[in-house]
Amino acid sequence: MSKNKILILFSHPLFEKSHANKALVDNIPQSDHITFHDLYEEYPDFDIDVKREQLLLSQHDIIIWHHPMYWYSCPPLMKQWIDMVLEHNWAYGKKGKALLDKIIFQVLTTGGDKENYCETGSDRYSILELLEPFNQTAKVCNMIYLPPFVVHGTHNMTGEDYAKNGLVYGYFLDYLQNTNLDTNEILQHNYLNEWFATIQV
Repeated sequence: MSKNKILILFSHPLFEKSHANKALVDNIPQSDHITFHDLYEEYPDFDIDVKREQLLLSQHDIIIWHHPMYWYSCPPLMKQWIDMVLEHNWAYGKKGKALLDKIIFQVLTTGGDKENYCETGSDRYSILELLEPFNQTAKVCNMIYLPPFVVHGTHNMTGEDYAKNGLVYGYFLDYLQNTNLDTNEILQHNYLNEWFATIQV
């Protein structure tokens, strides 16, 4: 069976201060089928090479937007990436079929606890509701948008907590590259890590 090629588009303007994201990134498997692409490292001046980014997208089967939740959205460089790279008649429009049926989802870290993200919580909306603009963007670009992989409560974690989440992320990515995904089954879950927990032996 051929392996899935995974592109991780990582966007964190303060990566050096994020213990949670460091643990996740440190556990990305070393694989010819996984590309880790740090946008802030690559484009510190926000001068995005659109054609290069489009080529990267075309070479991968699964796209991951990996970022912290910044004011209920993504960091500014990732927003600029979306605005510039997903061009009309390339990603969408009558001639825009370059991303047809590619899988895309988000890997998120939030300082707030999971219970905050609901109608009665301090953040008022669920994570899925807050991510709806990304979902719609993916659908307009003919992609298959899956639920996010979310690490909540990063502000209150211990070193052991960071390490555990990092290990799960590594196992998860290894599974993704080696497995034909049943997206209909995955869509029954709110979080990808919740789905992954149900299939681990």
